[in-house]
Amino acid sequence: MKLQGTNFLSIEQIQDQYISAGKKAQSTQTAGDGLSFQNILESKTATQIRDVGELKFSKHAANRLTDRKIELTDSQMERLNDGTKKAGEKGIRESLVLMDQLAFIVNVPNHTVITAMDQAEASANIFTNIDGAVII
Repeated sequence: MKLQGTNFLSIEQIQDQYISAGKKAQSTQTAGDGLSFQNILESKTATQIRDVGELKFSKHAANRLTDRKIELTDSQMERLNDGTKKAGEKGIRESLVLMDQLAFIVNVPNHTVITAMDQAEASANIFTNIDGAVII
């Protein structure tokens, strides 16, 4: 009911409008393909994990590889990509990837190698700011 002599709505009218708008929004959440928000989220997350693409190397990591004369073969790059994908599947964000006497720190969400070192550099065996490791 409108308040007498004004163009203002009563609290009940406004409340009814919001409630009915909310019900319409809920009914359209599964509209379209009939998918729920949860289904769409899971689908997008799985696609992102599968379609990771090629690894990028930060400027720092590229300099480390050059300075240490480390050249990665296609097979090693494929294994490093695979290790990064596995880390992503486990929810790791900053991963240590160990492979063939080499150690890489990888930012998994950005699919970027942050730093790289050989066995001599990794001799201290201390790695910080990681939340998981993959040995390939």
